[in-house]
Amino acid sequence: MQKTLKTEVFTSGVGLFSGEKVSIRIKPALADSGIVFQRVDLPKKPLIPAQVQFVSDTHFCTRLKANEASVMTVEHILSALSACGIDNAQIEVVGPEIPVGDGSAKLFVQLLEQAGVEEQDSCKQCFTLSQPVFWTDGEIHLVALPSFEMRVSYTLHFPRSLLFRSQYFSLPIHRELYINEIASCRTFSFYEEIAPLIEKGLIKGGGLENALVIKADQVLNPGGARYPDEMVRHKILDLIGDLSLIGGTLKAHIIAIRSGHTSNIAFAKTLQAFLLPEYQDEKTTTRVLNGV
Repeated sequence: MQKTLKTEVFTSGVGLFSGEKVSIRIKPALADSGIVFQRVDLPKKPLIPAQVQFVSDTHFCTRLKANEASVMTVEHILSALSACGIDNAQIEVVGPEIPVGDGSAKLFVQLLEQAGVEEQDSCKQCFTLSQPVFWTDGEIHLVALPSFEMRVSYTLHFPRSLLFRSQYFSLPIHRELYINEIASCRTFSFYEEIAPLIEKGLIKGGGLENALVIKADQVLNPGGARYPDEMVRHKILDLIGDLSLIGGTLKAHIIAIRSGHTSNIAFAKTLQAFLLPEYQDEKTTTRVLNGV
């Protein structure tokens, strides 16, 4: 059955990219309403559905936009909602993006546990595959295989880094496993890549308190990484959030190699076209049929 929250919960913090003080209030929602963001700080308080067709940008994070209203950095909260089985929620947002917390989904899992879960009267919309579906671009590959459960297997590959070069992690996506193995894994970046962006003011709220930063094959954060393979686990966290924009509960074994937000969203659109034919176009139809 579908699930929502028992009660509303609130948190505030800093936006990773804007550096502004931002806040969210996650509220229960009616069955079949899905996950919807609402910019309550804007005139008319516009709604922004958490659906893949509303993705407007995937540069550094996933941004949703409806008309002139947008919200950035939605992937971590969507990941937590999806893994914890929440189908319906209204997320009131003050500011241009979701609070970054510590750069993981830990904050949002804690909020959901605080709110509690309420079962609703409508059945979940569950998606299963009758055949493999794939998306590929150069060295980036995403494949969905038919499965009775949601599982993600991810290969991360940074050959220039002696610290981790290649990392691999695979697990079924169940609430307890997600909380114990994935939720606390932070976003990460190489110092050499992020420093120029900070200097240009493109990442105004970032720091060691909300991201794992790697320089010269060393982790700069006090205490180091939370797991030896925290980086690949965070990639799984992001992928779960991005694929949740398909809507409904996906049961498939997702195999990902070197994917990021841009490829995740492209693959989500390919999967949506396969699962919901009304979203097909010539390009996605060709990819699906060639994926058999």
